[in-house]
Amino acid sequence: MVFMGDRATLLETGRFVQRRIHEMGNMADAAFVAHATDDAEAVRAVQAFEDGGAAGGAEPSHSAESTQGIENTESTETAESEARHRRAADAGDTASMSVLGALLLRRGDLNGAEPYLRAATADGDRAAANNLGVLLHQRGYADEAAGWWRIAAVAGSAAAAHALGRHYRERGDEPGAEYWLRQSAEQGHALGAYALADLLEHRSDVGAERWLRAAAEQGHREAAYRLARTLESKAADDPHDAFGRPGADAGLGPGLPARSGAAADGTGTGTGARKEGRAGGRKDDGPVAGPAAGRIGEAEQWYRQAAARGHRRAALHLGAILEQRGELKEAGRWYLTSAKGGEARAACALGFLLRDAGDEESAAVWWLRAAQEGDGNAANALGALHAARGEQQTAERWYRAAMDAGDVNGAYNLGLLCAAQDRTPQAEQWYRRAAYAGHREAANALAVLLLQAGDATGAQPWFSKAAEAGSVDAAFNLGILHAGRDEDRAALTWYERAAAAGHTEAALQVGMALLHHGEEQEAERHLRCAAGGGSAEAAFRLAGVLDSRQPPPGPPGLGEPMPEKTECEAWYERAAEQGHRRAQVRVGMLAASRGDLESAARWYREAAESGSRNGAFNLGLLLAREGSEREAALWWSRAANDGHGRAALRLALLAARRGELTEGQRWCARAVELGPAEVAERAARLREALHQELTA
Repeated sequence: MVFMGDRATLLETGRFVQRRIHEMGNMADAAFVAHATDDAEAVRAVQAFEDGGAAGGAEPSHSAESTQGIENTESTETAESEARHRRAADAGDTASMSVLGALLLRRGDLNGAEPYLRAATADGDRAAANNLGVLLHQRGYADEAAGWWRIAAVAGSAAAAHALGRHYRERGDEPGAEYWLRQSAEQGHALGAYALADLLEHRSDVGAERWLRAAAEQGHREAAYRLARTLESKAADDPHDAFGRPGADAGLGPGLPARSGAAADGTGTGTGARKEGRAGGRKDDGPVAGPAAGRIGEAEQWYRQAAARGHRRAALHLGAILEQRGELKEAGRWYLTSAKGGEARAACALGFLLRDAGDEESAAVWWLRAAQEGDGNAANALGALHAARGEQQTAERWYRAAMDAGDVNGAYNLGLLCAAQDRTPQAEQWYRRAAYAGHREAANALAVLLLQAGDATGAQPWFSKAAEAGSVDAAFNLGILHAGRDEDRAALTWYERAAAAGHTEAALQVGMALLHHGEEQEAERHLRCAAGGGSAEAAFRLAGVLDSRQPPPGPPGLGEPMPEKTECEAWYERAAEQGHRRAQVRVGMLAASRGDLESAARWYREAAESGSRNGAFNLGLLLAREGSEREAALWWSRAANDGHGRAALRLALLAARRGELTEGQRWCARAVELGPAEVAERAARLREALHQELTA
């Protein structure tokens, strides 16, 4: 191989192998250690000093002159050191020529540095050969620079091997680049390890992570950040790569909670269809278990290392991990650190933390800062904040700013804003814009708008598009649409899809459909899901399923304790507490069967006052039993006027006992009309008896 041949020839000459020269070379190499930056472009730059310039990392320094000392050339110690090296260099000392050339090169004095570096290189100084390559590269002589880097690299300079590898990669010679970068990495050079990882990852080589880890372990902050991204992506089963390619940092990335500033001011539909009033809300992942948890924990440690060294994006991701874990105070500190470093997304996230803590004014300050730096999410948040305050024009301005920043939520929010103001044509325009850009909830909202206008044909494709893109509400709405056309099979399919994604009302619809088909066990499962999600109707239906499986409780015997409430009654009570009238009546009946007349009366009264005729009838029975016939008659009258036949019969009997025969006949006629059959039969007999009494 040509590389190995070059190496053998140079080593056989005896050049570049003297021990003293190596020691002084290390000192000169150390003169070009620079601080790491956030930018991958800087990491890839070749026009750097011994270690690759601003990318950070280099051979270990054995010199008393630190990087900070070299940068601060104003200090007395450095000035004295430079003067000492200049005297020695002018006297022909190779090591001093190398160090002095490095100092001048670092200062930007290329004309002054070149003679000293060339003289030191001629005497076999490895570091001088490398730094001469740096100087020539800065002057635009890339090929000549590569020649000197080759000489230094063959002599064992890891930094020169790194620079040479970068040179070959820029020329498109990946085998040559890999060879020299591997030489650098295997000598422990952090930049070489990072650049090798970059190259291997570009080829989808599994060995990339090993070298990324090696660079991170040597303190390379960008490598630590990328390694953390890799581990977090694996934990989330995310396709983004470690080096920020296709979309790795386009959004907030794995582990960062997606926050939305969308307004929650969607209007009702009037058709049963639902419209989501959020642009996505927060999607905080649940706790990760198993190997993924270990990767997240390790990722957190690498983020900490990079963030502690000033990496603002690492601080952002670290804050996100801590926020998801509920450690909001520390998360806020890292967001603040990142935001102060210029990371707009961190400023936006900090704003959400402050808003959640109730400090909207401070949140607005950080959102404003982020929005002015082009963060569309922050602009949306500001829009939502002003919309909630009724400042519609300001809200619209920020939503437009979000849209201009490339955030499609801006158009969706503008649609919501217009819809809330009954500006339907404008709302449709913005919904369409967002929907065409792929916003699924905008597509759903547009379909709802079309459905409200009577255009079911135009609405269905948008519902379908939104549902296929993952909108749970759109899937539910499709179920409603098909059910309205008596297309029960298609409706059930969409209801099941929405229910599987956790949609409460869809789970209720599926449960009711299964009950209708006699599949009680499966129906119970869906009803439990819906009831657990807060559906009062589902809780009532579930209680009914459980109720049908147990015998009716009898009244307790004398001296027996009050029986425990069953699960069935617990679900009835949950529905009743949510205002479900039929459940309130049923809870009252169960309480009455246990002898708890006080609770029974309370639930009957709640149901009756909400408009339940059964509640009013049963409350009348309890009142009549307690001797309050006058109040009982009032509730029976309300029930009878609402169509309750038994209440009408009770009023007829009450009138007959009072001797109000004409009034009794009137209520008998009403009972006959309302039924049911047995009530109608009894009312007819009573009416006949009252008629005979009146005509006697």
